Amino acid sequence: MRARLAGALLAVLTLTTAGCSASAGTGGGTGPAPTAAGAARPADRVEPLTPAPAPELPVTVTSADGERVTVEAADRIVPLSGSLGEIVFSLGLGDRVVGRDVSTTFEQARDLPLVTRAHDVSAEGVLSLKPGLVLAETTSGPVEAMDQIRAAGVPVLTVAPAKGLGDVGPRIAAVAGALGVPSAGRELTERSERRIEAVRADVPEAPDRPRVAFLYLRGSASVYLIGGAESGASSLIEAAGGVDAGAASGLTKDFTPITSEALVKAAPDAILVMSKGLESVGGIDGLEKVPGVAQTPAGLDRRIVSVEDGVLLTYGPRTDQVLASVVAQLYEGGAA
Repeated sequence: MRARLAGALLAVLTLTTAGCSASAGTGGGTGPAPTAAGAARPADRVEPLTPAPAPELPVTVTSADGERVTVEAADRIVPLSGSLGEIVFSLGLGDRVVGRDVSTTFEQARDLPLVTRAHDVSAEGVLSLKPGLVLAETTSGPVEAMDQIRAAGVPVLTVAPAKGLGDVGPRIAAVAGALGVPSAGRELTERSERRIEAVRADVPEAPDRPRVAFLYLRGSASVYLIGGAESGASSLIEAAGGVDAGAASGLTKDFTPITSEALVKAAPDAILVMSKGLESVGGIDGLEKVPGVAQTPAGLDRRIVSVEDGVLLTYGPRTDQVLASVVAQLYEGGAA
């Protein structure tokens, strides 16, 4: 998810997300925020393909950074993001994963050693696991740590960040190709896309599409941001039948500091947040104290949609569950 938080925001999140996700890093995971009665919530487990595919290696693939990467063994895999870890487990190869990122919060991975906190990769921690392949986002870093891993002779496949529903298939294909299971990648892509379309087909028809603002909140660090056209949330909001209020109000960047003026202009009917972010400001009561929130239609109606941090914007095998949760909360009243 955090691969979409670029530029100046990236520097802020490197310092803040690790601390706010500490419970996930110690194996406790991040529990889902309260949702409306009957609202679907993303499962805390991934669903692997069965039977598990057998990797056909070696393979040489092109990384998102343009480098050619040769993978000779896939028995010790280290994904440096929760999104990539989710894909590996969903392909049925989770028993080959030997380390995880702090955002990897689903049940099957919780006992794995923690080697990454957001964008704070520990080269020593990764190399101590003797990986045969490291899967990374293009934004994984610091650069020095990634260079150190490559210098040790470990193949590193970088994958382009997820920005929308259209990235589900390409990211699965990239990971599956590097693991020598391209046919399993096609099967998982077909399953994921079919399930997403099934949810979209059941989105209620509303006379007016609800305007939804995506807010990134870290109260402990006084970080309050509203998502714009590049936040990564637009695709999810639109699939749920809504309008990205930030983008529609003219915010073209990924994130912009929240002001009363910006929120009034966005005029959201509902607010989308990550569950840890909502907790960090004291729940809905605390959110209403953020400048401008209480004056919006969403604030007046307390119409808040909350999804667990580790899955909200991953755009992967569980995105159908995320979308179902957003739809259920958006049209049934939001978090309680």
